[in-house]
Amino acid sequence: MKGKWAEGIRPRNFAWVIKNHLAVSERPGGYGSSHRRVRRQEEIIWIRQQEFDCVISLIGAPHNLHNYDELGLRALHRPFPTGPANEETVACLDRLYSEIRELTRRNLKVLVHHEEVNDRVLGLMAGYLVWTSMVPEQPRAVVMTERIFGRKIGSTGRSIVAAADRAADMHRAG
Repeated sequence: MKGKWAEGIRPRNFAWVIKNHLAVSERPGGYGSSHRRVRRQEEIIWIRQQEFDCVISLIGAPHNLHNYDELGLRALHRPFPTGPANEETVACLDRLYSEIRELTRRNLKVLVHHEEVNDRVLGLMAGYLVWTSMVPEQPRAVVMTERIFGRKIGSTGRSIVAAADRAADMHRAG
C-alpha cells in the first residue's frame, strides 16, 4: 500500500474546464518567490497520478520543463504573449486552440498552466469555449468560466475572449 504522499498534491487553483479533458492550474511548485522545488515535484506526481497525458506551459521561459520528462509526463512549451490582445494574440490563440482541440479529440487529458491562474488564463479558457463553438457567445462563455473559477473575468481576460472570437473567424475562413 502506498502512502498518501505517493499520490502527490493537487496543484493550486486546479479546475476542470472540460471535465476529464481540459484542466487549468497554477504552475506546479508555485510562482515567483513562493516557488518550491519539493512542492513542484509533488504536484507533478499528482498530475501524473491523475493520468494527464500532456501539460502545456504558457510561461514565457522554459523553466523546469525537464521536470515533467523526468517524471514521465509529456510537456509542451507554448508561451502566451503578454500585453494587450492584438493580431499576434489572435494567431497564437488559433495555434494553441488547434493543438488543444487535437489533443482532446484524441481523448487525451490536458493540463494548461501559467505562473498563476489569472485574468489572462481565464480569458484564454473562455476564449477556447468560443473558438470551439462549445459556447459560441462571448458573454455566455465568460459567465460559464467565471462560475468554473469562482471569480470575475476583467477587461484583460475579456479582450482575450474577443481575440479568440476573431481567431475562430480566421480559422473557419482559412
